[in-house]
Amino acid sequence: MKKLIAGVVLGVSLSAVAYGAGDPEAGKELVSGMACQSCHGQGGAQPMMGNYPKLAGMGEVYLTRQLKHIQDGTRNIPEMAGQLNGLSDQNLQDLAAYFDQQPVGLNQADPALVERGAAIYRGGNMASGVPACAGCHNPQGKGNEPAGYPRLSGQNAEYVAKQLRAFRDGERAATANAQIMADVASRLTDAEIEAVANYVSGLH
Repeated sequence: MKKLIAGVVLGVSLSAVAYGAGDPEAGKELVSGMACQSCHGQGGAQPMMGNYPKLAGMGEVYLTRQLKHIQDGTRNIPEMAGQLNGLSDQNLQDLAAYFDQQPVGLNQADPALVERGAAIYRGGNMASGVPACAGCHNPQGKGNEPAGYPRLSGQNAEYVAKQLRAFRDGERAATANAQIMADVASRLTDAEIEAVANYVSGLH
């Protein structure tokens, strides 16, 4: 785990994205000519399907990195094929800045899963070696913008569960940060994934 954390620190330093370098107005103009809203909803706040992510307020640094990974094929998302073709690094950061500034709405968490989800999110699982999610993603789920850790508060539970399974199954492990998450997710059971994903969807 220490080696993975060191790798993340090195990866962040080698591929730093300056927060605030994106122009949200330029991003808004780009979005108007793209198909983003057809899947992610107005302002990226309400996706058409639960397994699509909310982009609103996710973090400029995180979103910029993910857009670059999608564009260069590091992260394979079939639904995004061709969507970012021809866009410059500045275009991607402008898009990220625009979505980051959009208001985030919360979902309604399932009361039956909240207690277990909260326990994992805030305290992890010492028996299986799962660290507390709050350590990187903030106690309120606001993420860590300088480190590029995404906001989880209000994110669709179905999407969060899908990504945790992807990390666990090795489908998302191509970057240093993804390797950290792959290690964490490998220790989570299906029931724990469902509980923590549900919890963050209503976290505020």
